[in-house]
Amino acid sequence: EEVSKVDASAGWCVAIGATSGLLSAWLPEEEARRIYGIDPLTISGGVFAPQGKATVVPGGYRVTGRWAFASGCGHCGWLMGGCVVLEDGKPRLLPRGLPDPHLVLFPASDARVIDTWTVSGLCGTGSHDIEVSDLFVPEGRVVSIVTQPPVQPGPLYAFPVFGVLAMGIAGVGLGIARAAIDALVNLAAAKTPTGSQKRLADRPATQTQVSRAEALLRSGRAFLFEAAEETWREAVEQGTIGTEKRALCRLAATNAAAVCAQAVDLMYDAGGGSSIYATSPLQRHFRDVHVLTQHRMVAPPTYEITGRLFLGLDTDVSMI
Repeated sequence: EEVSKVDASAGWCVAIGATSGLLSAWLPEEEARRIYGIDPLTISGGVFAPQGKATVVPGGYRVTGRWAFASGCGHCGWLMGGCVVLEDGKPRLLPRGLPDPHLVLFPASDARVIDTWTVSGLCGTGSHDIEVSDLFVPEGRVVSIVTQPPVQPGPLYAFPVFGVLAMGIAGVGLGIARAAIDALVNLAAAKTPTGSQKRLADRPATQTQVSRAEALLRSGRAFLFEAAEETWREAVEQGTIGTEKRALCRLAATNAAAVCAQAVDLMYDAGGGSSIYATSPLQRHFRDVHVLTQHRMVAPPTYEITGRLFLGLDTDVSMI
């Protein structure tokens, strides 16, 4: 949140790097120390989506895949990609008949970075595609965060990785929205719109828009922090996190992303013609926040999953 007030792309990469580092708790200790323990500045990143294939071979897996949205990959020493595991030529399935996605971790030097990141917002994240072909990955660097418990104990690792990722993305949204409100307040104090004798700050419409944006941001932030604190307390006291708290974290993160986008929209509109210039921070905040809302972890389908739980319906909670 704090970094994203200054630069949303930098904040995004901090969130992705921090979340990717959680994989260390699922690795055998020897592998975790080899990757994260030698150089304390090691950065890992990658993509959870199972866009690759990992074929079981003696001692490990042969991995082939191409993954989109590998944020910060140019700064990573290690990369990861989600894979469908193939055994005897067939996908390894979960009891409900779906593939069991695994994350494979490999040195960044083993991957090819494909320059695809020509986008409208969060341009500085460098979220290019990454690709490997028939790469051998030892068994100790392949884990399932869906079906395997973490090797390391502690309340942090009781949190589902997807929930932590969603909260990190929401934190970026909080920073963007705060920066947008601050930018509009500064503009409103100095700008007198064409055809008006009043400063932008003196117009009732501007005052209303700023108030609405503050309410949206502060309410979204409060719910997110409340959910995180309640869930942390449960993790500390019980060592595990139940479905209800996991769902609340995802719902709070999705809500925060949505209301932050609404707050930024209000500030962009209030800025009038000034908002469209490349010199205005408002146009960048507008572009950045509307890339953020497209991420699967904070996208509208979350409401369907959490709504099913609130209604007591049978629900697949593997991604909560």
